[in-house]
Amino acid sequence: MKKEMQLEFDANSENEALARVVIAAFMTNLDPTLDEIQDVKTAVSEAVTNAIIHGYQKKDGKVCMKARLEDTMLKIDVIDKGVGIEDVQQAMQPLYTSKPEEERSGMGFSFMEAFMDELSVESKVGEGTTVHMEKQLKKSENRLR
Repeated sequence: MKKEMQLEFDANSENEALARVVIAAFMTNLDPTLDEIQDVKTAVSEAVTNAIIHGYQKKDGKVCMKARLEDTMLKIDVIDKGVGIEDVQQAMQPLYTSKPEEERSGMGFSFMEAFMDELSVESKVGEGTTVHMEKQLKKSENRLR
């Protein structure tokens, strides 16, 4: 069973909550645990926030969230067409932030890594960034088919 969805929204902080609600609703078919829902919502929140704050630097733009369910595997991409990341490895280091003046914690990628099973980032300066995340949901006999 494979299901897909795509949501595109304006890059403003109010829409971070929208992305969290949409991803939670999308994964409900698999009867996820509350912990699984919370983990995914937190990771999505961090990815969307990064796109808004770092990708577009508070300028107008669009964020796209794509999600796929393949059996019990949830795959999520959060995509922006913002400024891109010059050094992805450095950006993924805990406590690194390119916005210290905004009191950013530099833990966004660390949280995504902690709450998801797989995390990878593709980025090109001047073209944007795609954050790929995967979460294997536990099998449950009560899951809807």
